[in-house]
Order: sequence, then structure tokens, then C-alpha cells
Amino acid sequence: MLVLTRKKGQAIIIGHDIEISIIDVQGDQVRIGINAPKSVSIHRKEIYEEIRNENLSAATVKGLDINELNKTFESKGKEK
Repeated sequence: MLVLTRKKGQAIIIGHDIEISIIDVQGDQVRIGINAPKSVSIHRKEIYEEIRNENLSAATVKGLDINELNKTFESKGKEK
């Protein structure tokens, strides 16, 4: 991990097109501004992890019990 020290009003450049500026420092909080192309997603880490976990949950397929499925179709066939 690269660690940099910056003061209010200073900035760093990542690659050719991402600029991170220090907007304000108050106590233990730092306000930053991020200038990046619209194609770059920017999220707070805790929000990113929530999104990732939701996507993983949505992509998980629960097992299908073939025997239960057969029973359901058999009972539907008998009702006719």
C-alpha cells in the first residue's frame, strides 16, 4: 500500500484520469473530492461490500429437490 501525506487543497493523480483532492480536514475526518470518468464506479468501502454481498446472494441458486418436484407434478395430475 502506498501511503501519501497531503494537506488541504492538495491532490494526487491515479493513472491519467483520476484526481483525488483533499477538500477539508476537521479533527479525524477528511473530506475528499474525486474527479474520475463516469465509467469508473466510486463507492464507500462499506457500501461496495453491501452491494457485493447482495449480488452474491442473488447469484446463489438454492438446491432443487427433484423428489419434491415430482410429488408436486403427480398431485397436480391427479387433481384433473
